[in-house]
Amino acid sequence: MSAQELEFINQLLRAAPKGIATDDWVRQRESMEARLAEFPLPSAIERKEVKANGVPAEWSYAAHAAKDTALLYLHGGGYCIGSVKTHRPLTSEIAKSFAGRVLSVDYRLGPEHMFPAAIDDAVDAYRFLVDSGIKPPRIAVAGDSAGGGLALATLVAIRDRGLPVPAAGWGLSPWTDLEGRGSSLTTKTASDLIVEPDKLHIYAKAYAGNRRGEPLASPLNADLKGLPPLLLHVGSAEVLLDDSVRFAARAGAADVECRLEIWPHMPHVWHIFSPMLSEAREAVAAATSWLNGKIDAPK
Repeated sequence: MSAQELEFINQLLRAAPKGIATDDWVRQRESMEARLAEFPLPSAIERKEVKANGVPAEWSYAAHAAKDTALLYLHGGGYCIGSVKTHRPLTSEIAKSFAGRVLSVDYRLGPEHMFPAAIDDAVDAYRFLVDSGIKPPRIAVAGDSAGGGLALATLVAIRDRGLPVPAAGWGLSPWTDLEGRGSSLTTKTASDLIVEPDKLHIYAKAYAGNRRGEPLASPLNADLKGLPPLLLHVGSAEVLLDDSVRFAARAGAADVECRLEIWPHMPHVWHIFSPMLSEAREAVAAATSWLNGKIDAPK
């Protein structure tokens, strides 16, 4: 690990704009977009806007990308902020080493569009991939933070709606418990410079209201039987550490193949810092290698 790189990231996080009301969604969205717009994008990645069954989305792909292989990607932002645009640095980095194309989805956000709007959009985007001729064994689903929770919930929804399940799922620091019961919400507050536990409930309420404990809002509460192989990445410095640890335990108990990786000292969704953090690039490369193996594995 490069201590200098990590300290540079921590300095960026400490310098992040303060004073915006948590529920001032317009300014929160603008702030996130402005900060991430400063991140350089990898070269040689093509992008193309598309409507995925009416849901705005964007393809990102490298020259090597197989057209019959796709990663459905769901951005983070507490279900209330974030977009395809904010996460281009991350989806572009993923596209560098993923075997196929990456479809990043602009699902509807709370509080304007509350649960289960995001679930419906994600499933519609998955249907779009299947309807376009991409076979489910050639599709994976991934997402970060709230998008990570949404990715896991989408896998549950795909199964429950009788659709063929994809090859694999990848959660990057996934938010799996909107009821906020993890002990790391208190034990990791000093080390987490991104997620403030006392503000999580504001996002959860804005997205799911009094339905935040339902399985598709908090996939930790879902029946996980029959889900495809899962990879969970989480940093040891995160207040959402227990959201991954507890989910992995429940997945394993449900006979789901689940690989949990806890990366020492890493902050929330450190993958997005790939332009300046070697661990971010290593994590993305390792995850795409795992995904490629699941997609290419005999069925």
